[in-house]
Amino acid sequence: MEEILPHLPEDLPVPILIVQHMPAGFTSPFAARLDNLCNVAVREASHGEVVRPGVVYFAPSGSHMRVDRPTNSRTVVCLSVKPENQLHVPSVDVIMRSVASAFHSEAMGVIMTGMGTDGAEGMRAIYQEGGFTLGQDEQSCAVYGMPKVCAEMRILDKVVPLSQIPREILRAIRYRKASAS
Repeated sequence: MEEILPHLPEDLPVPILIVQHMPAGFTSPFAARLDNLCNVAVREASHGEVVRPGVVYFAPSGSHMRVDRPTNSRTVVCLSVKPENQLHVPSVDVIMRSVASAFHSEAMGVIMTGMGTDGAEGMRAIYQEGGFTLGQDEQSCAVYGMPKVCAEMRILDKVVPLSQIPREILRAIRYRKASAS
């Protein structure tokens, strides 16, 4: 995250929701450290919190994070231990499926280095809704597992090195903004 979040501008017009497989007790201090390094606000998400542009929300260890969008102008974080049948808690699939459901073609999913298949079904949901899917390339991954599964499923719109992910996120946001005008 240190290679991505500090490159995002303070006036970022979208929120960012992050699920990272981390042990209990690590997400809050990690978010606080990143908050000191970044122009955007970074914090551990809280249940019921209204999601705001320019804020990065980390799922707390031990809780799945999803979003609920009761209106077009209001999105809320929902934390839960359900579904219980997930290998990882929090699960990347859980957040991405909820983002796909809430934002449809306006959704964006980014899958980065990691072991296993968590995130593949969520990325497929975003891709099928017409959202933008971005994967980290093999050469810049510490573990080319999660992005590899998505690449093999042919659900990535673009694959780039870690260093180019911030630029691609901003490019996709600008494109979406221009298309809406």
